[in-house]
Amino acid sequence: MGLIIIAVIVLATISFVPQLWTRAVLKKYSQPHSDLPGDAKTFTEHLINKHQLTEVTLHCLPENSTQGDHYDPLSRSIHLSFQNYHSNSLTAIVTAAHEFGHALQHAERYEPLLQRTDMVMRAQWLQKFSGAALIATPILIPLLHTPMIGLITFAAGFIAMGIPVLIHLSTLPVEFDASYKRALPILKEGGYLNNRDLRAARHILTACAFTYVSASLASLFNLWRWFSGWRR
Repeated sequence: MGLIIIAVIVLATISFVPQLWTRAVLKKYSQPHSDLPGDAKTFTEHLINKHQLTEVTLHCLPENSTQGDHYDPLSRSIHLSFQNYHSNSLTAIVTAAHEFGHALQHAERYEPLLQRTDMVMRAQWLQKFSGAALIATPILIPLLHTPMIGLITFAAGFIAMGIPVLIHLSTLPVEFDASYKRALPILKEGGYLNNRDLRAARHILTACAFTYVSASLASLFNLWRWFSGWRR
């Protein structure tokens, strides 16, 4: 019982604490910035034109959207939240630079991004299969008395729990590259931010990176917990 309590505490810590910290950091720098002349929409359009990525489009998410800021490699489009799209805060500008970093990765055929995109597309089909297999197992057990049912159940569960691990782990290098090797150099070399704001930008990107790290750790922990339960 004690180990279970400790496991729950660990999972809660690695899952929620970084998210709370990230929200606090993003909120801290979400106020309008008097030194920045344009909003994230204008800034992103400027970067698209400057780097001649004419195939990349920019979209504003609905105000009540549950989606976050992201780059869609399938449609080659940058999607910014309603709040960031119309804001010139440091959070908005840095977020826009990060998402544009993904567009640059795509234009340069950055292999980890291409691999992650392919993995996500394959994962959708595999997870549909695993979900159907798990639903069908209770029906098949009384009809088919064979060890294969157990193997199918194990495979379906492993796919359902293992795929998020692979996706989260493959996401880390892609996100770090977009932040530290693309967004920060763009902001610094383009002279868009002064030294003080650059330090804040790094703080924002680091806080966001921790959410991906925590998601990876949480998915690994869930896989280990599932595997431990299966062995029993």
